[in-house]
Amino acid sequence: MKFLSNVIATVVGLFVFLMLFFFGIIFIATMFSGDDETASVKNNSVLELNLEDVKYDYAGKYKDPWMSFFSEEKNIGLSDVINAIDVASIDDNIKGISILNNESELGMAQSKDLRNALENFKKSGKFVMAYANSFSQKEYYLNSVANSIYLNPVGEMDFKGLSSEIMFYKDLQEKTGVKMEVIRHGKYKSAVEPFLENKMSEANREQTTALLQSVWNAVATDISKSRNIPVARLNQIASGLLARTPEMAKREKLVDYIAYEDQYHDAIKKILQVNSKKEYNKISINDYTHKMISTAIMTESEDKIAVIYAQGEIQSGEGDVNTIGEGSMRRSLQEARKDKNIKAIVLRIDSPGGNALTSDLIWREVELTKKVKPVVVSMGNYAASGGYYIACNANAIFAQRNTITGSIGVFGILPNFSQLTKKIGINIEQVKTHENAAQYSPFVPMDENFKAVTLESIEQVYKTFVNHVAQGRKMNFAAVDSIAQGRVWSGTEALKIGLVDKIGGLNAAIAEAARLSKTENYSTQNYPEYEKDLEDVFSKMPFANSKASIIKEEIGNENYQLLQQIKKFQSRKGVQALMPFQISIY
Repeated sequence: MKFLSNVIATVVGLFVFLMLFFFGIIFIATMFSGDDETASVKNNSVLELNLEDVKYDYAGKYKDPWMSFFSEEKNIGLSDVINAIDVASIDDNIKGISILNNESELGMAQSKDLRNALENFKKSGKFVMAYANSFSQKEYYLNSVANSIYLNPVGEMDFKGLSSEIMFYKDLQEKTGVKMEVIRHGKYKSAVEPFLENKMSEANREQTTALLQSVWNAVATDISKSRNIPVARLNQIASGLLARTPEMAKREKLVDYIAYEDQYHDAIKKILQVNSKKEYNKISINDYTHKMISTAIMTESEDKIAVIYAQGEIQSGEGDVNTIGEGSMRRSLQEARKDKNIKAIVLRIDSPGGNALTSDLIWREVELTKKVKPVVVSMGNYAASGGYYIACNANAIFAQRNTITGSIGVFGILPNFSQLTKKIGINIEQVKTHENAAQYSPFVPMDENFKAVTLESIEQVYKTFVNHVAQGRKMNFAAVDSIAQGRVWSGTEALKIGLVDKIGGLNAAIAEAARLSKTENYSTQNYPEYEKDLEDVFSKMPFANSKASIIKEEIGNENYQLLQQIKKFQSRKGVQALMPFQISIY
């Protein structure tokens, strides 16, 4: 017995030692990881805009300092990048910006915000240059803002317009016996259409065509302005694939130079008047943001505008940088509402929607906050369905022309395996004391009474949603209902039908919040601060993610993303106010 206790004591002691050693190494590495070379910006430097690690508007922060210390989520957000570019425009040491082989996960509205920042940077008289081995359509949209665009001689240009592809599962359900029971309101609520039909409905085709055309028009207009090419000609180039090779792209004036990367760097050296045999000074956007934003260039003011970031699908719980949770959102609104130094609030939304109940709880918090101080909404890539639900009662709503919004509609979806169980010889019997006592079972056909009651709940949520929009947008129920029914709209279309007030990005929304609160000298304060513990952080560390990494390696990233989408559908509970589909533009 004594031997066993000694063994246990030794194992525990060894574990404690290893943990202390592990934490100690991290602490020492953090203390001495500061690089003096990146702490200051050298004269005659170029800012390298590498956006590979930038995905969200907001990188997130935690109330617990230990969480920030150990968290892997230390990347910068797009809002940090845009602020850094603004600082760089008045930084005498920064002479220009280089966009080099840029690949990012930014959406189209985010790219528009970044393009605006780069346009303002160019107004300072400094250059923006871009180089790529190949251009995807989305990346070219951002890069087209540059003064000079370089493309690799054996590279390629993807410029062909936009398309959307939807998979339908009705026939698969009938063959396998696995069925998704759908209850919905809204003729355009096509999130569930793949489970009901084996082809696209006319209503869905109508809204998808209109949406893609509107987004494309916004993209083509910006490219036309930057490259001085008529929109009509851009459409001809896209239709005929007339820019698919470097030579063709140059002939159509989509790029300026066909060259290798070393030649691109030589061109930058020439602008900087640096000897061709020497390296020119450069600093990454990550280093510049971390080292420069905290300097005296960025001043604090007693008056503040709170910027609350709502990004990701709307779910119950605390939430994090890629999930909108009622805990962090309601707490942030309450804190900003009670802080006397905060004069107004900007709610930055990038969400396709999600849980209807959580959306309503956040909506209510916005309503309470609006009675105390102005609330302005800034829409990012998406502010659709539940994302629009939490936006509709703001004092003012801003969107980009290529923002995807609306989708005012709700649905419920339940998996049903009754046909499958019957096929394989399994029979299920239920015993109950009352007619409606049994909970929904995926192993028996859906009861008509249950379906009727659930539909009643769906209808009630839809009416509540439309009434909130009508109240917030000062419209009547019928007017909202006519543009609702689950239909999605671009920012351009949403402005015409009254769902948004102005076209503009986050900075425009902040300026409007300052105007409404009658404050001129202000700084911004970011929310939320997430309440997480160390267990949450360790669950995301590399050794905890090994299974995901192995699966991704075996089946490929695209198939892995599809698997994650299926898992999301299965995990959603309750009535959903969710955008019809996910759009990725490349």
